Amino acid sequence: MTHMDYEYTLLGSSMEDYRKRPLKPQVDDSPMSLFAVLEVKRDPLYLHRPWPRCTLGCGTSTLTCFRKVKLYSFLFGLAVMFLIVASYILTGDKKGLLLTPSPYHFSTVPNSGSGTGPYPFNVSSAKDYATVKLVVKNIASKVEFSTTRQLPEREALLHSEPHMFSVIPHKFLPNVKNPCWYEEHTGNISRDPYRTNLYARYSRRFRTVFEYLRKAFREHLYRRGGKYYRIRCLPYFYIIGQPKCGTTDLYDRLQLHPEVRFTTFKEPHWWTRKRFGEASASTMWDNNAWAYFYDNSTEAEAEPPFLIQDFIHTLQPDARFIVMLRDPVERLYSDYLYFGITNKSAEDFQDKVSESLQLFEGCLTEYTMRSCVYNTTLNNAMPVRLQVGLYIVYILDWLTVYSREQILVLRLEDHASNRKYTMHKVFDFLNLGQLTEQKEAEITKSPASNTRRPADKNLGPMLPVTKEILRDFYTPFNKKLAKVLRNDSFRWDNHSELI
Repeated sequence: MTHMDYEYTLLGSSMEDYRKRPLKPQVDDSPMSLFAVLEVKRDPLYLHRPWPRCTLGCGTSTLTCFRKVKLYSFLFGLAVMFLIVASYILTGDKKGLLLTPSPYHFSTVPNSGSGTGPYPFNVSSAKDYATVKLVVKNIASKVEFSTTRQLPEREALLHSEPHMFSVIPHKFLPNVKNPCWYEEHTGNISRDPYRTNLYARYSRRFRTVFEYLRKAFREHLYRRGGKYYRIRCLPYFYIIGQPKCGTTDLYDRLQLHPEVRFTTFKEPHWWTRKRFGEASASTMWDNNAWAYFYDNSTEAEAEPPFLIQDFIHTLQPDARFIVMLRDPVERLYSDYLYFGITNKSAEDFQDKVSESLQLFEGCLTEYTMRSCVYNTTLNNAMPVRLQVGLYIVYILDWLTVYSREQILVLRLEDHASNRKYTMHKVFDFLNLGQLTEQKEAEITKSPASNTRRPADKNLGPMLPVTKEILRDFYTPFNKKLAKVLRNDSFRWDNHSELI
C-alpha cells in the first residue's frame, strides 16, 4: 500500500481548516475529538521508489505476473466488500462496520466504565438516568437565540454560484403567478434535452416520467423569428419542511387542486443537495453542503456563510413558503423508524438518543448553539437527527430574509384532526380560487399519505423514559417557537401521539 502521513487539526481552528471536507475520523483504535478533521497526504518520496519485485510465482513473464496481481487484487477487493456488506447487514448499525472509521468513538464523551461500548448508558437505571438528565440540563443552560445574523452581500452570493445566477434572469414575465421567462433552445430539437439530467437516472419511476417529458418536449417549444424558445419557471411557493411532519400528505392533496402544478417529483432537494418548487422537506433545515463547497472564512463560530434562503431570496424575494411541523419528540421517533434499516427497537432508539445528546453537548463546549445546529460533522455523527426538530433555529434564520407573512407554519396535529381547516388556510395563503364541494371533498377526505408502515407500528411507541428525556431537551426550543409564532400550541404541552 502507499505510505501515508496523517495530520489532525481541529475544525474551526483556522481559515484553512474550513476548506477541508469534514470526516468522521478514527484511525486504528485511537479515539479522537469529535471535531477533528483527517488530512491525508501522500508521501512524495514513495513516487520515486522502484517497483517491488513480483514474487507470486509468475515465472519470467512480466505480463503473466501482472495479470495474476490484477486477479488477486480483484478477489481480495471482492472479499473485503463482502465482509463490509455482511457486517452492515448483520449489525444494522454504522458503528459496527468493518474497516470503517466509527463516528461514535470520541474522547470528549464521558465513559461510565462499564466496558460495554463507547456509550454504555442505560437510562433505565437510576445512575445513568441521572447522567443523561444532567446532559440535557447542561444543554438547556447553553440554549440561546439570536434574532439577527450577518446577512451576506449580494455580490458574495453571485460569486459563489455564478452559473445559477447567470441562467436565471432578473425580470420575469408579467401576468404570470410564477416567476417565468423564455429561454432560447439552441441545438438540434430532435436530440434528447434531458440527456445530462441526473434526476432522470434515479429510478424506473423517474425514467418513465422523463420518457414522457422527452416525447412532449417539442410540443411545448415556441418558434419566433426562426428560433425556438422554451418557457422556464421557478416555483411560486415552496413546501420546505420538516421531514416526517406530513409534507407528503399536504403535497398529495395540493396536487388535486386544479390551479396547482408541482415539479416532476416531490423532493428534488435541488436547493439543498442537487444545486452542488417543489416540496423538499430538507429546504428549511439542510445546509450541510456548506462545509464542502463554500470558501468559508468564518473562524471560531463555524457557521455557514450562506444559507439556502439567502440564494432563494436573491432570486425570489416575493416567494411564499409552507412549513409543516409536529411535536419534535414524536417526529424524531418517526424519523428513526422510517429511515432505519435493521435492528430497530424502542431500546435501540433510546441508545441512539443518548449518544446524540452527548455529542450535541460536546459540541456546545466549544461552539455556540447555532453553530452546532449547522455543524456538518456533528450532524453526520449523531445516530438520530436531533437537530431537525430544533425548528426555532431555522425559523429565525428564515425570518432574517423573509417576512412573517410569507411563511405559513402549520402543525401536523391540527392537519390530522381537521384537514379541511388546514387546507383552507393553505388555499387562502396561496390565493387559490374556490373549489366545488365535490372537489373539496376529494381533497380533504382522501386517506392520509405516507403513514407509518405496519412493521414499524408493530415496534410500538418509544420508551416512556426516552420520551421524558426528549421532552426536556426540546422544551426550551418549543417555548421560543411558540413565542415567535404567537401560538402556544407550538409548545406541544398536550402530548398527542400520531401514527
